[in-house]
Amino acid sequence: MFLENDVARTKNRGWIEVICGSMFSGKTEELIRRLKRAKIARLKVEIFKPGVDTRYDEEKVVSHDENEIMSTPVPASGNILLMANDVDVVGIDEAQFFDSELPNVCNQLANAGIRVIVAGLDMDFKGKPFGPMPALLSMAEYITKVHAICVKCGSLAQYSHRTVANEKLVLLGETDAYEPLCRGCFGKENRI
Repeated sequence: MFLENDVARTKNRGWIEVICGSMFSGKTEELIRRLKRAKIARLKVEIFKPGVDTRYDEEKVVSHDENEIMSTPVPASGNILLMANDVDVVGIDEAQFFDSELPNVCNQLANAGIRVIVAGLDMDFKGKPFGPMPALLSMAEYITKVHAICVKCGSLAQYSHRTVANEKLVLLGETDAYEPLCRGCFGKENRI
C-alpha cells in the first residue's frame, strides 16, 4: 500500500528521468511500464507526445509491442506546462521531436515537485545528438540507456540506421525505414 507520507514526499520534490536509446530498443515500453506503476501507486499521471507522431495512434502512446497508454498530443513543449495541472507524474514520449524549450519545461515541472519521465532517441539517423535530448540528459537525475539488437551481427545496437534514401532529419517510419545497428555495423554502413 502506498503511504500518505510517500505521497507528501513525492509532491515536495520532483526530478527528471530520461529513457534513451535507438529505435526498437524498448524506450516507449519502459516509459509505459513506469507510468502504469505510478498509476497503480495512485499518483495522478499525465502523458504527452508530439502532435507530429501519428504512426500508431493519434492520441495513444504505443510501443512496438503494441502496449499502449492514453496521451495528449501537443504541438509544442510549452503546451505541457499549460496542461500539467495538479499532477504527480508527467510522461513525455518521442522527446527528440519536441522543440528546444522541452528541457526548460521539464525543469519547471521538476522544480514544481513533479516526477518527469521522458523517453526519446538520443541520436538521429546519422549518429548525431538529436534535438533537445542532450540537454535533457545533462540535467536528468536518472538516465536509463536501453539497447536494441543489431540486425547484422546480433550485438547490442545503439544506432538507428535509416535504410531509405532520404536526408530529412525527421522521417517517421518503422522497420520499413530503419534498422538497429551496433557501432561496428553502423560504421560499415555509413563508411565511418
